[in-house]
Amino acid sequence: MGIFSRLATLIKANLNDLISRSEDPDKMLEQIVLDMNTQLLEAKKQVAVTIADEKRLRSQADQQKVLIAEWEKKAMLAVRANNDELAREALARKKEHAALGEQFEQQWAKQKQAVDQLKLALRALNSKIEEAKRKKGLLIARKKRAEAQRAIQETMSGLRTNSAFDAFDRMSSKIETMEAEAEAGAELAEQYSGDVLAQKFQQLEATSGADEDLLELKRKMGLAPPAPAPVAAAPVRVAAAAQGTEPDVELSAAEQEELSKALAELEAEDQVRQVKR
Repeated sequence: MGIFSRLATLIKANLNDLISRSEDPDKMLEQIVLDMNTQLLEAKKQVAVTIADEKRLRSQADQQKVLIAEWEKKAMLAVRANNDELAREALARKKEHAALGEQFEQQWAKQKQAVDQLKLALRALNSKIEEAKRKKGLLIARKKRAEAQRAIQETMSGLRTNSAFDAFDRMSSKIETMEAEAEAGAELAEQYSGDVLAQKFQQLEATSGADEDLLELKRKMGLAPPAPAPVAAAPVRVAAAAQGTEPDVELSAAEQEELSKALAELEAEDQVRQVKR
């Protein structure tokens, strides 16, 4: 069993060396598995040598049994030939082979027991290495997940520092300043281009429309007097456009309203032109 003690010591030494060098876990695990496979191969060679020794002892023990039987036959042959002296020598040689065979049997039994134990240990070691191979993938996945979590935490820690938010606030303030300057420039341009007057008229029209809507809402709610009934417009007679040869034309109420709107627009445009002068 000394081979496996040395193997375990070697594996432990390799692991400690890899850890002490603080290598990348992926490379460490890969190297550990490679070392284990190499050491397992060496262990298999040692076990194969032990098995070969066990088979050789078995063969030698069996060979002694064959020699014992042969010398016994020779002793019997000498007895038949009335040569007791030769028979004694043959029996003495048989006894030597019997003693030697007994020693081989004892050594073979011990070697057989050692081989059986080595086979069990080798199978256990092989199972451990296969388990390590399977766990290697899980360990690498856990390592990658830990790296991702660490990267997220580092990013979050960086965002929690005041410098990041201060820079963001400075950029926001700078953009607000740019917007204010742009609005101020546009307002000055309107002051010098005369567009302010047009805007005032637009605001007046918008306000007038809002007042009418408010009055209409109050009338609907009963908070204001109802609108006066429309008065039928008197027919308007327009002289002919030519030399007065054509008869007068009588306008309807709708046509009269359109005419009034057109006149009002003409008067408004005339007032704007007078103000610009």
